[in-house]
Amino acid sequence: MSDPTAPYLPLTPVAFEILLCLATGEKHGYAILREIEQRTEGRLGLHAGSLYRAMARLVEEGLLVTVEAPADELDRRRRYYAVTDLGRAVARAEALRLRTQLEAARGAELLG
Repeated sequence: MSDPTAPYLPLTPVAFEILLCLATGEKHGYAILREIEQRTEGRLGLHAGSLYRAMARLVEEGLLVTVEAPADELDRRRRYYAVTDLGRAVARAEALRLRTQLEAARGAELLG
């Protein structure tokens, strides 16, 4: 049986960051952007246009879905996103792939 995550790997850094954000629950685009900026300390240099293009691609690929805004959301224009089961599996596979690379870097004494 073939691995259903294989066609999606490796993920781009932006795609992986989006999936990481949504692994903890549904969020709207601006919240995703803020979380990525905070986690990467601005190193990713992500702008709203590139974020929304990446999320549209992830929706098209079946890794994300748009969902209804929570009842307490005051701004009804906000679109919320959630990770699909496939998206979660792809994010997990990417994390494992990156862990393998990190272990190789440690073995090559590139890291402490």
